[in-house]
Amino acid sequence: MINTLNESHLHRVLKTIYSYRYSGRTEVPQDGYIYDILTDSNTVVEIQTGNTGAILKKIQGAIKAGHKVILVLPVVMTKRIELRDSDGALISGRKSPKSGSVYSIFDGLKGIYPVLLDDAFTLVAPEVRITEARLRTNTPVQSKNNRRRFRKDWIKTDKRLDEILTEREFRTAEDYLALLPQDIPEIFCANDIAESLKRQKSLPSDTCRKAHLIIWVLFRMGLLTLTETKNRRRYFRINKE
Repeated sequence: MINTLNESHLHRVLKTIYSYRYSGRTEVPQDGYIYDILTDSNTVVEIQTGNTGAILKKIQGAIKAGHKVILVLPVVMTKRIELRDSDGALISGRKSPKSGSVYSIFDGLKGIYPVLLDDAFTLVAPEVRITEARLRTNTPVQSKNNRRRFRKDWIKTDKRLDEILTEREFRTAEDYLALLPQDIPEIFCANDIAESLKRQKSLPSDTCRKAHLIIWVLFRMGLLTLTETKNRRRYFRINKE
């Protein structure tokens, strides 16, 4: 098979699910790329479970080549962590204390904001439960992407899909603006968003930390207008045009 050696279980299963949904072929070489899925109607479907910035050029290339593009970007709501030794024996299993929400999607949107409102682009965001597999190492090591501040005695080896809880679809400006809390004032700053998110008890407590990221993405999409800067805070309104 082409281009599948480093795929996670999460990526493989989602690719299978969406290839059946859209009646597409998988791992199709075309336009100088290898598309995860290509349908008979010339639609490209890409599954992205990592850094979205890495796929932006591919999406832009597919659109330029005349394809419609669907990007499947899973949002991890809950995660179980399984640690195993080199023989595959389970050392420990636990639920991660971190949980996600619909606002977790902004971590992915920051890498692809130039295409989010393109008429040829659709974002599909399944909210999922996963298991993260880890392998115990004999000595502390750096992660594969070199992002660890301190070395640890384990590495991630896989991400497995346990369940798709629900799914959201984004195409229009209204779809993205609907993610803004409804109780913020007409002219707002990041603090207004953060305070609103804090009041929503159904959300993880750290969701409020995404307030600046929410504004960063929506502003670069052209959906917000900067109105003023006061007391070192930047204030915005929704762009009505």
